[in-house]
Amino acid sequence: MTELTVPPGTGPMRLDRFLTIHVPGCSRRSAQRAVAAGGVRINGRAARKGQAIFSGDVVGVPEELYAPPKLQPNPGLVVHVLHEDEALIAIDKPAGMPSHALRGEETDTAANFLLARYPELAAIGKNDREPGIVHRLDTDTSGVLLAARTAAAFRMVRAQFAAQQVRKEYLAVVHGDVAAAGEVRAPLTHDRHNRRKMSVCATGGQVAGAHLAVTSYHPLERFGAYTLLGVEIPTGVTHQIRVHLASIGHPLVGDRLYGGVLRDGDPPRHLLHATRLTVVHPQTGRPLTVVCKPPADFDAFLERAREKQRAFAGRTRKARHQ
Repeated sequence: MTELTVPPGTGPMRLDRFLTIHVPGCSRRSAQRAVAAGGVRINGRAARKGQAIFSGDVVGVPEELYAPPKLQPNPGLVVHVLHEDEALIAIDKPAGMPSHALRGEETDTAANFLLARYPELAAIGKNDREPGIVHRLDTDTSGVLLAARTAAAFRMVRAQFAAQQVRKEYLAVVHGDVAAAGEVRAPLTHDRHNRRKMSVCATGGQVAGAHLAVTSYHPLERFGAYTLLGVEIPTGVTHQIRVHLASIGHPLVGDRLYGGVLRDGDPPRHLLHATRLTVVHPQTGRPLTVVCKPPADFDAFLERAREKQRAFAGRTRKARHQ
């Protein structure tokens, strides 16, 4: 255990905040877990949750806070591999599975699966919680997720994403009848009132931290109350498809964050699927396209929408002939 003396002039301060400031790499969540487990001491006694510290206090810090746990492989996860070669891997990320881990203790992310099947990825990428992963999908978004198996491939593919040279195609089911193709070109920033959300900049993007985002869409199938859209995004801002479509009055079906309270018949997750991804292969220099079919819950919702539409059309025809 390492002992830290609280510097002079430090007023009442939450213990978890003190630890995040004075222990390199320690997150607030890691600090809170260590305190709850009884591993942190103040003046020789086990610290309590929410306890404050003062100048001159001696804080005993367990060594594990200085060496956060590394992400571990999980060979028990079942994920379909869409493509693999010496440079790239593409998987069909299930809805409900995070792309990457936020903490080393997590076990059920795509990153845990990738580490188990491709151990070499541990040395690739920005950190050990995103092994080789070159882009992200929201937890409830299903479909193509790409990873690189070498440092060179990672750099080259990441450069394509940064230069907006990757073709990213999605299927989205939205509320309302979308009759024509369109494009939303609007910068996004973090919502001032909810850091989990993004929002369209009302000032045209003249906001610190705002990022230009472009979303193109076209109707593939119309059901009256719902529309299946084909969506393409050259940019890659957090939640951009969800925010842009909600901003024009067509939120994703099942999207609690941007669509509000779930409506009758909505699925428990938003219906967004990454169906096709095209990159220039870092070794061959030729385009590589990976295609992924929608999952069962996505198809099941569409079939129910078709049945309702057929039933409505039948009632309409019958009414006209009466």
